[in-house]
Amino acid sequence: MKPKQIIYLLFVSFFILACKKEVAQLFEGFHKPSNFPEPVYKFENNEVTKAGFELGRKLFFDPTLSVDNTISCGSCHIPTSAFTQHGHSVSHGINDLLGTRNSPPIMNLAWSNSFMWDGGIADLDLQPIAPITNHVEMGESMANVLRKIKNNTAYGNLFKASFGTDEISNIKVLKALSQFMVMCVSAESKYDSVMRNEKTFTTDERAGYVLFQNKCNSCHKEPLFTDNSFRNNGLQPSDLNDIGREMITLLQADKYKFKVPSLRNLQFTAPYMHDGRFLNLDAVLEHYNSQVQATDNLDPLLTNGNKLGIGLTTEEKSKLLTFLNTLSDRKFITNPLIAEQ
Repeated sequence: MKPKQIIYLLFVSFFILACKKEVAQLFEGFHKPSNFPEPVYKFENNEVTKAGFELGRKLFFDPTLSVDNTISCGSCHIPTSAFTQHGHSVSHGINDLLGTRNSPPIMNLAWSNSFMWDGGIADLDLQPIAPITNHVEMGESMANVLRKIKNNTAYGNLFKASFGTDEISNIKVLKALSQFMVMCVSAESKYDSVMRNEKTFTTDERAGYVLFQNKCNSCHKEPLFTDNSFRNNGLQPSDLNDIGREMITLLQADKYKFKVPSLRNLQFTAPYMHDGRFLNLDAVLEHYNSQVQATDNLDPLLTNGNKLGIGLTTEEKSKLLTFLNTLSDRKFITNPLIAEQ
């Protein structure tokens, strides 16, 4: 090897080590943003530590959690896309199999008391079991996941540092993943800066904010921009006829109801809706303006006399989009602490 090549390799090695050291120094534990409510996640049952978070991050991006060692949690939840699978209408799993729903973003989960589009899981510490064992997502069993982790010597010291013993168990795997996921906090958008009196809205942003408060805030409540409820927003049922929350509750009243998604980071999370049917936000707004269907259990907030939807002029849609862009948090999607290492 030539001297120049040796020098180059040494430089790259030092650069990588420096980056890793910088990332390690970024960890400051979980902190509630000043403009956020108290989280609902039970931290007393799973305190976030540096070691536990780093173990969770490694597990989150480890494809050995899937049956063929090709799909990780991070495959469908990509940090630069606000932890969604950008460009895919529905999730793509093992063997390029297709799921039936769009990958929801992983952010601000410490404030959520239910998970998945249908709310089928009520505990974040149990949530990863669903994608890991789903036959078209990761297709693995928790028993095999545990076996593979135990056979990977790189994990031994990480579990001991995180939980104080050499024992590796399913619950520790799941709690480590939770420690990573609750640290995916998005609270550094322009909107947040305005709410903390650090910046001000432009005239159009302010006008869009007023429109949002009048037409959208009932379901997409600030500051999380979701009320975590389940609603039927008048989408025409697809060929799959996904009945939504009714699959969980078995109640006819829950037919076609899906969890209200957060509007944060919409700029990075296309396509939209539970089945990813809308490729851009213009299409989303036009749905609420003119395409709401009188489906079973349509949310009453979308019924206005004989007219369905919320009604938006072209100018109102433009101003509303201007406001929604203030919910983009570039610090979140470029945060090296929650990126794959």
